[in-house]
Amino acid sequence: MRLGIDLDGVVANFNAGWMRRYNDEYGTDLKPEMVHSWDAFVPLTRFDTNAEFWEWAQNAGGRGLFRDLPLYPDALESLTRLSGAHKIVIITTKPRWATAETFAWIADNEIPTREVHITRRKWEVDCDVYLDDGPHNLDSLVLERPDRTVCRFIRPWNEPVPGAIDVDSWDIFETLVNGRFS
Repeated sequence: MRLGIDLDGVVANFNAGWMRRYNDEYGTDLKPEMVHSWDAFVPLTRFDTNAEFWEWAQNAGGRGLFRDLPLYPDALESLTRLSGAHKIVIITTKPRWATAETFAWIADNEIPTREVHITRRKWEVDCDVYLDDGPHNLDSLVLERPDRTVCRFIRPWNEPVPGAIDVDSWDIFETLVNGRFS
């Protein structure tokens, strides 16, 4: 089976990564638990627009933000186990400037994949099962791939999506994949 796996918010803890860098630079004490909506960085920071945040993210600390994101607990272990019987296909959306650092992050963290797609149109990548946390991505995947299994990794910034299966841990996702497709 081909498992289409998102990175940020699913494998990589995007909020912990940008908050660590922001806290170091601005002397704040932001925590990932403070995020309750998509694009929460604007109301939580000194930035007035998404564009300002992304400009900072590209240049902060001399390296782009996506190179230093921490892994979510259990993500790598689950992906490694799943890769024994299934193909792990990374499907992520990134700014153009983050392409090289995304590939470096995948290598540094030894993500078990041989296929990576950086695209806003995730449904165009043919997979049997998709795992994502982005509200807009989940809606599109359910709409464009109604014959496939779409899983919503439950996060505070997303709501249930009709047609998507809710998972709240890597163990649950592994159990679902192995139970359905073994």
